[in-house]
Amino acid sequence: MDDSALAAAIAEFEAARARGEYFPTAWFDRLSLDEAYRIQRALLARRGARQIGWKVGLTSQAIQQQFAVHEPVFGRLLDDGKMETGHVFRGDELIAPGFENELCIVMGRDLAADATPKDVAAAIDRVHPAFEIIETRGDLTRQLALALADNAQQKAFVIGPAVGRTTLPALDAVTVGVRINGNEVATADGTAVLGHPYNSVTWLAAKLAQFGEQVRAGDYIMSGSFTRQFPLARGDHIEAAFAGIGTVTASVV
Repeated sequence: MDDSALAAAIAEFEAARARGEYFPTAWFDRLSLDEAYRIQRALLARRGARQIGWKVGLTSQAIQQQFAVHEPVFGRLLDDGKMETGHVFRGDELIAPGFENELCIVMGRDLAADATPKDVAAAIDRVHPAFEIIETRGDLTRQLALALADNAQQKAFVIGPAVGRTTLPALDAVTVGVRINGNEVATADGTAVLGHPYNSVTWLAAKLAQFGEQVRAGDYIMSGSFTRQFPLARGDHIEAAFAGIGTVTASVV
């Protein structure tokens, strides 16, 4: 797709979104993943959204199996989507919502495209326990490119109090317990995230370089879910307790 065709596609996606069509049917099976990422960036820029970081998705085997996808993906975190633990969402403001339990890594300095996990460990400022709140605005399994153009299901992210780099436990050994309305629904550890959450960040650094972008100091990075994705309904209270990191909660009314 050349620049003029890409500009036309962006305009079509923008018009579709304005009428509530997030996965335009006219574009089913027509986009490459690279084209989808370029549309993702352009659509958010047109909305005037302020980006503060990145999400890496489809990192755990459980979630890859859930959506029949076998490679990570990325989306963009926006300033107006950052929430603090205990946040209460209104159900009528969410589209078929769900959540994932993740670590939110905040960078203390820039990362090169060829960064190693050791480089990531040295560049971190802090790590938060976190939820990603997603919206199922279309069929990710069958139309992954359209999901990426629509910012990879991203709606919001909720973070708890941070742990600084110098006192972090080994993130691959961190275990999480996930509860919905007081009932434990899943447990896992950091090895579920590409073997180690730092591997998620190195994947992102290398992938962004293909689009002329970079992981920067101050970026919030959602490393990917430890477990499968869970749906959210009105009345739900969710909690994820990460051993050695902390606990994050949220609710829907």
